[in-house]
Amino acid sequence: QVQLVESGGGFAQPGGSLRLSCAASGFTFRNYAMAWARQAPGKGLEWLCGIRYDGRDTYYAASVKGRFTISRDNANNTLYLQMSSLKPEDTALYYCAKDPISTMREGEWGQGTQVTVSS
Repeated sequence: QVQLVESGGGFAQPGGSLRLSCAASGFTFRNYAMAWARQAPGKGLEWLCGIRYDGRDTYYAASVKGRFTISRDNANNTLYLQMSSLKPEDTALYYCAKDPISTMREGEWGQGTQVTVSS
């Protein structure tokens, strides 16, 4: 079955950086476009960015464009999110997912990794 395990979250100061990782298993990772999404307290799930199955194209929401970079390692079934110039409003639980995220089944979501940006 699909398993997605996010890691790398933590605390950062405004302007700081963090790198998230997502280990994927249970499906043919290299065949799927992937995405990162987040959920802030009291808010809905927000799609942040996506990457084509082969990594040759990437897409970003306006809220993170120019600050976040999505990448993937198909040899190791791993998805990454490099986050820079972090803001307090980036505080959220971050998830990786197949893209589009609407195709994700309820049991396929991982636990997420918490990112907290605060001075």
